[in-house]
Amino acid sequence: MQLIPVIDLMAGQVVRGVRGERSAYRPIRSSLCESSAALDLAPRLLARAASDTLYIADLDALMGGALQFDILAALLEHLPAAQFWVDGGFRNAESVEAFRQRLGPHAARVVPIVASESLADADHARRCLDTHRTHCILSLDRRDGSLLDAGGCHAHPEWWPDRVIVMTLDRVGADTGPDLDTLHSVQALRPDVQLIGAGGIRQNADLQCAAASGARAWLVASALHDGRIGVDCTAD
Repeated sequence: MQLIPVIDLMAGQVVRGVRGERSAYRPIRSSLCESSAALDLAPRLLARAASDTLYIADLDALMGGALQFDILAALLEHLPAAQFWVDGGFRNAESVEAFRQRLGPHAARVVPIVASESLADADHARRCLDTHRTHCILSLDRRDGSLLDAGGCHAHPEWWPDRVIVMTLDRVGADTGPDLDTLHSVQALRPDVQLIGAGGIRQNADLQCAAASGARAWLVASALHDGRIGVDCTAD
């Protein structure tokens, strides 16, 4: 199972995500370095996770602001061998296309995350996933037992692309363990898709359980920053 390190970007800084309560996020304090700048943290996160892929959640864009494209551009230049998955609050097919056009020659290295919490309605959701099926990842989002899904993506597995993130926001940064029950319920709807889990990883034992669940990858941040998992970490 692949580890995908996560950077949550807010107002130009990397912040620590906790339970999806974004108004309460604060600049990260990491064992990796003293800085909360993405350019400083990104290569260290990739190294600790032994990964070539970095997930970026642009919280400014997710909360209705402008996408922090300058930081992404700097990361693309600074880390030429890395791949990037970017959740930029894309609301429709047009916003994904505009983002890919803006990337220019870097588009092949960047995968847009189409999140169910951001899609405006069923028409936008269906058209977005159909138009960008071959180069996007769908994130099926929920929090506190409720679906964040105005477009009805959870109810239409036939819309899903080949890769799907199972995002349980209240497990993010909460040290409560991975949400394997939801992963299994999504797996039952489309056994053929590649599932990516998110949140809840506390230690290596959680990673082993997540891998045994059938997940192809898992999004991780806090446990990497805290030195509880990853290369050169010995936590059980």
